[in-house]
Amino acid sequence: MTEKSLFAGFGGQGIISLGQIWVYCAMKEGKNVTFFPFYGAEKRGGIARASVIISDEEIASPLVTTPDSALVMNNDSLPLCEKALKQGGVMLINSSLVKEAPTRAGITVREVAATSIAEQIGSAKAANMVALGAMAKLTSALRLVDIESILNNFFPPEKRSFVPLNVEAIKAGFNAV
Repeated sequence: MTEKSLFAGFGGQGIISLGQIWVYCAMKEGKNVTFFPFYGAEKRGGIARASVIISDEEIASPLVTTPDSALVMNNDSLPLCEKALKQGGVMLINSSLVKEAPTRAGITVREVAATSIAEQIGSAKAANMVALGAMAKLTSALRLVDIESILNNFFPPEKRSFVPLNVEAIKAGFNAV
């Protein structure tokens, strides 16, 4: 199994953190990974993307030029993801913020109101974790076994108080698709 994913949104949505946690979960599951973050010079509101490969096999090239799956967290990311996604690929759209529909044929589009779900759980900042759960289910790239333990090891001690909220958000995203 090899899954090439592109996560895209704006700075402040936790796109880079989502990619890091995605990779960390895959490593804990014994998979090979690559991770390439990209973000604009702005601290918040600029472009944020992360390209990730998860594979049971050795990864020959770390570049994701034609992703199998794409996550679109805001309107501005839709054209990029739509163009890059491979024919037959899966696109997950945060329908809370993305009001346009892709125009390209030959891809599977799923919508999850990630931001709204996160707000209902307790914080809009958890929208990235809602998306992580949904992407895990759609792609079958991650099993998300013992996610609480994985997050407790990922986060530094001063941020571990957010683990229960993140676990709830991941499960909500998984169940939303």
